[in-house]
Amino acid sequence: MLPDHLTPEIWLEQVLSSGEARKGGVVKRQIRDVERLVGRDAFLAEVERRGFQAVQNGRHFVIFCNMMPIRRVRAMDGRSNARS
Repeated sequence: MLPDHLTPEIWLEQVLSSGEARKGGVVKRQIRDVERLVGRDAFLAEVERRGFQAVQNGRHFVIFCNMMPIRRVRAMDGRSNARS
């Protein structure tokens, strides 16, 4: 449950307008918290509305607060195969 002074809308605003989000960075939240506080669909809809991207990994949502491409990278022979 949220405290009386914190609505789902305020929580969403705080998460997706944090300093890191405003800088185009990355924020992470536990899926169970998102589902409990605002609901998965509402959260993901707001992420998309803002032009952000989200991935799910284990028990977390990782939100990329920008529209840059997301690439999975792996090392090959000790060298990354990602190109700049």
